[in-house]
Amino acid sequence: MSRTPVRRRVAVVGTGAVVTASHLPALRAHADRTELVAAVDVDPGRLAAFRSEAGERVAGFTSAAAMLDAVRPDLVLIGTPPALHREQTVAALEAGAWVLCEKPLCLSLAEYDGIAAAEEASGAYASVIFQHRYGSGADRARALIRSGELGAPLVAHCQTTWYRDAAYYSAPWRGRWDTEGGGPTMGHGIHQYDLLLHLLGEWEEIRAMAARLVHDTEGEDVSTALVRFRDGALATVVNSVLSPDETSRIRVDCADATVELTHLYGHVDDDWRYTPAPHVPAGRAEAWRTPGRDVPSSHAAQLGALLDAYDAGVRPPGSGQEARGTLEFAAALYKAAFTGRPVRAGEIVPGDPFHAAMHGERSVRAFGEQV
Repeated sequence: MSRTPVRRRVAVVGTGAVVTASHLPALRAHADRTELVAAVDVDPGRLAAFRSEAGERVAGFTSAAAMLDAVRPDLVLIGTPPALHREQTVAALEAGAWVLCEKPLCLSLAEYDGIAAAEEASGAYASVIFQHRYGSGADRARALIRSGELGAPLVAHCQTTWYRDAAYYSAPWRGRWDTEGGGPTMGHGIHQYDLLLHLLGEWEEIRAMAARLVHDTEGEDVSTALVRFRDGALATVVNSVLSPDETSRIRVDCADATVELTHLYGHVDDDWRYTPAPHVPAGRAEAWRTPGRDVPSSHAAQLGALLDAYDAGVRPPGSGQEARGTLEFAAALYKAAFTGRPVRAGEIVPGDPFHAAMHGERSVRAFGEQV
């Protein structure tokens, strides 16, 4: 006999574009498992517009603290600017709610370790939105690579080449270390290299460069990295907001096949392509196609995985060491770029300036300065 799904009471904090365009459709996709009960925004007009679209039964608040005290939701979705994420995540955890927060979850490894402490104290969990990990295409590629079916991974390329003009940076929180955490390494390319880490596993060493070539910002507008993975594979990573022909791309060359994903802001099964090496029989390659239902990468796919974990009472994907590992990769890329030295996995610990801030407490206006 099938059980009636448990409906979780959900609140959203922030009602801007990402919540309206991505989180609200995700909640509607899981309407049998969620009930949107509250929304928070400091802008009363924006809050009213959101409630009109979401439904008047959604209670409105201009303070997250007041909402948590009055509503006590099961799950809080956070879509505010990055500098607010840590404080709002910790407050929700302390109120006993699980959290699903837009990237980045916080602005430093030190902040992340504070969130981890709040998790432990509360028994609730905080996940970060990395929706490109989800969907049938990503599931299939990871299974094939991790199982060894495609042969040993050898060479990889991870490309986020997007375009953002000066008007984009007119928002006062964008392009600043203290409010965004950096440039496209933190705000744009993080989705793609998170997916790369999801596919290939643990990395061992990173060398990097970053520059501010066009925009009048504190952070970089382009960064590049060379990465050695623990299994020996070598990868390049490019994060740019200077590229008029926009694309998001991952390519992994394994001993028996190349797997390639080309998309922009989300992928479906047809965006994944497998090219067998000449020695691979055609029948074997045919089995690599993603079988069954095409599940696009999306907030809805990630929310479903989180709800499954909630029902099972286990840590959700996109939290814990998974989330910290991606943030550590960003910190290591910045450290390598600022110092001009290779950075090893695990070396950024409390006391290291790059543990406290992505810029390592160096001049926020300069790149390429040696320690």
